[in-house]
Amino acid sequence: MSVPEALKAHLQSGATQMCRAWELKRRDGVRLGFTDHDLDLTFDDLVFHADTGLTSVALEQTTGLSVDNTEAMGVLSHVSVSEADIEAGRFDGAEVLAWTVNWSDVSQRVLRFRGTLGEIRRSGGVFKAELSGLTERLNQAQGRIYQKSCAALLGDAACGFDVNAPGYHWRGFVDAVEDRRMLAFDDLSGFAEGWFDRGRIEVMSGAAKGLIGLAKTDRLIGSQRQIELWEPLRAAVAVGDEILLQAGCDRRMETCQAKFDNLLNFRGFPHIPGEDWLMASPTGGSANNGGSLNQ
Repeated sequence: MSVPEALKAHLQSGATQMCRAWELKRRDGVRLGFTDHDLDLTFDDLVFHADTGLTSVALEQTTGLSVDNTEAMGVLSHVSVSEADIEAGRFDGAEVLAWTVNWSDVSQRVLRFRGTLGEIRRSGGVFKAELSGLTERLNQAQGRIYQKSCAALLGDAACGFDVNAPGYHWRGFVDAVEDRRMLAFDDLSGFAEGWFDRGRIEVMSGAAKGLIGLAKTDRLIGSQRQIELWEPLRAAVAVGDEILLQAGCDRRMETCQAKFDNLLNFRGFPHIPGEDWLMASPTGGSANNGGSLNQ
């Protein structure tokens, strides 16, 4: 951690004017600023509000690869952090930056913590959020996965397929909704039934704007197409809200070839022997020449 010379001189003066400031960067691009000073501060093109009631409990920082952590708590406010936004998951995984700042000269500041929001708890108009440092990412599994199905996500860098290609997405409006989990559409006649099985759904307008769901099934019921999600959306969806649908992929080699014509980028191992092969033993009625079992 590098401390600016001007800030060092201020700290050594014996009479300091220090406070703390936090920035939250949500995954949808929204930036929020907070400070425990009694007046608003402005730097990095962001206003850090003094009336939001956000504080940090304790900051634990260690050397090596141990995970730095702290906890932030504050008052739920419709201006900054609302219970509806927390419930909708808009703060899940948000990036957090914490500074120590000279409030009389905000150019004298040092970044003390950088990490992400973890579990958020709400009670009595107050929220508490766990924060984890950058080394938390080192706990994530890395490398290829050896399995029959494709390990890539449709449209990511490994897959390479353009999900915005004609015939693989649809944008329209909800005609019926049930329990935030079942969405019905009248105008999907150009797509075969089941085309959006395991697909991606993004809400483009309304209270749930920006939220993403995963389709479990895509079925034709009467004259309507009903798409059931694996989990209910975390905010209300209303009739007339705009929805973006993307075709689904079950990650099988056959689907990759027939539906997407993308077999060269298939990231699975379809010929891995199954558990039955592991339990097999030689028999006199079959060829035992060490050849491939797939021939």
